[in-house]
Amino acid sequence: MEILEIVQAIFHRLKTGCQWRELPVKQYISRPKTTWNAVYYHFHKWCGDGSWERAWTNILQKYRRLVDMSCVNLDGSHTRAFRGREAVGYQGRKRYKSTNMLFIIDNQGMIPFCSDPIAGQHHDVYELEKHWQQMVQRAEQADMDLAYLFLNADSAFDHLTFRRLLEEQDLEANIAFNKRNGTVSDREEYFDEMLYKRRAACEHPFAWMDAFKGLLIRYETSASNWLSMNIMGMMHLFLRRFTKHIIKNYQF
Repeated sequence: MEILEIVQAIFHRLKTGCQWRELPVKQYISRPKTTWNAVYYHFHKWCGDGSWERAWTNILQKYRRLVDMSCVNLDGSHTRAFRGREAVGYQGRKRYKSTNMLFIIDNQGMIPFCSDPIAGQHHDVYELEKHWQQMVQRAEQADMDLAYLFLNADSAFDHLTFRRLLEEQDLEANIAFNKRNGTVSDREEYFDEMLYKRRAACEHPFAWMDAFKGLLIRYETSASNWLSMNIMGMMHLFLRRFTKHIIKNYQF
């Protein structure tokens, strides 16, 4: 049983959202009598030891010039969770249990970095500094510096502590003003409306991620498994978009 065959079977689960028990193992695995358990065993093992995240980091390191960091966007996305356990909570606004994740999206609509899964009952600024630092650390591991970038975010992220953190890290925060923090005339921070319109780039990758049926609804009980599935989706979108460019301009 080759590693590539296992990876292909796992991506089938990501794309179709089928149950692990219903995985068409014979379609991908050449070795006879291999069951779905063997595929899931490797998937769970690679999630636990960080293999998926390291693979994505290596891809970003090698092809970081393809990521447009001239302007980045910060946004969160809730996913309905049908099975509880790690990082799952009831989201009153949506009226169902969910898991939230924060994403950094580049100027082309690609997602290079994400936070760890967050229980859905929390608002966007819950432990925001912690989750932001997770994404900054992942950027550093990929040799990508976020300093001196313009960061767009909606009014949910208009928090004084977060603004100060961005300032300390030499990022230009272009965050929409939250009415709860005072009127626009009372604010001293600069807000560029034209630059903020680039947040439209956030809608495209979320729609592309929804094309993976395995990400539409969360059935994974482990937070590390759910994180890895999202990383797989990010990896797939990046490679699918830039495959021709990579083959043409890089030697293997």
